[in-house]
Amino acid sequence: MKFEKVRWGIIGCGDVTEVKSGPAFQKIKNSELVAVMRRTGELAKDYAERHHVPKWYDDADALINDPDVDAVYIATPPSSHKEYTIKVAKAGKPVYVEKPMALNFAECMEMIAACETFGVPLYVAYYRRVLPRFLKIKELLDHEAVGDVRFVSTTQYQKASEDVLDSKTIPWRVQPEISGGGLFFDLASHTLDLLDFLLGPIKDVQGFASNQAGYYSAEDIVTGTYRFESGIHGIGNWCFSAFEDVDMNEIVGSKGKITFSTFGNAPVVLTTANGTEQWSFEPPQHIHQPLLETIIADLTGGSNQCPSTGETGARTNWVMGKIV
Repeated sequence: MKFEKVRWGIIGCGDVTEVKSGPAFQKIKNSELVAVMRRTGELAKDYAERHHVPKWYDDADALINDPDVDAVYIATPPSSHKEYTIKVAKAGKPVYVEKPMALNFAECMEMIAACETFGVPLYVAYYRRVLPRFLKIKELLDHEAVGDVRFVSTTQYQKASEDVLDSKTIPWRVQPEISGGGLFFDLASHTLDLLDFLLGPIKDVQGFASNQAGYYSAEDIVTGTYRFESGIHGIGNWCFSAFEDVDMNEIVGSKGKITFSTFGNAPVVLTTANGTEQWSFEPPQHIHQPLLETIIADLTGGSNQCPSTGETGARTNWVMGKIV
């Protein structure tokens, strides 16, 4: 499947598409955003006018079947990812779907099967796989800067956000029927996918999930242990009702360690017997753009550059499902 220029449609032109992803489709060579869809037509129209998109819809099927749309970005909550992915695949069009890939691993496998059946590629929006800060960590690991990797630890906790403290404003991200779980599914998925990218697939998983604060029904604290196919061990703690915000990952090896955050801009720090080195990176304005560039290169050049596919995205859903 090869295009001279990829004409994109977006299903679900909400907040994530305003800066993080949407404008990138217009800025990348051989890419164009030609249509957007939102269930509320006025909001779709407003987005289209502000972002200079020629078409807007309030019906997803109409966008999917628009002959001017070559590929579709599904930017809805996870509860509709499977439905839309299968519809786009049946229409013979490539799929770029938000993370987490689906409500659960079984849905991920249905999405992969549909795309294979209809011969279309499936990409997942784990954009950190191509950001310079994480490519630097990958480079350090590939050059054995910490020797043989022994284990990785993740500590991520934060204060409860204002919107979850009021039962009338519970966000969809902590409604399992829409998101797959609590904030663990929304946020920890990024870290777990990164670990898959940096250290390889996880083989064995155990975990505990509880709701301690009672602000909503989904889990608000998760502890997991895992072993990678390579033999590396890992442990993670995520809490979403703590007294402050902490975001720290540590990869420990036989000769040193790498410390970094998943979401912040703190420097990547390498510590060895020779001392410490650190590297700072500014995120791109449109955080999806580097990953989208690899996808568009695949679709226009027939290459295989994109490192975030249905296969890798499904692995993260599998790990999260096992932990909780």
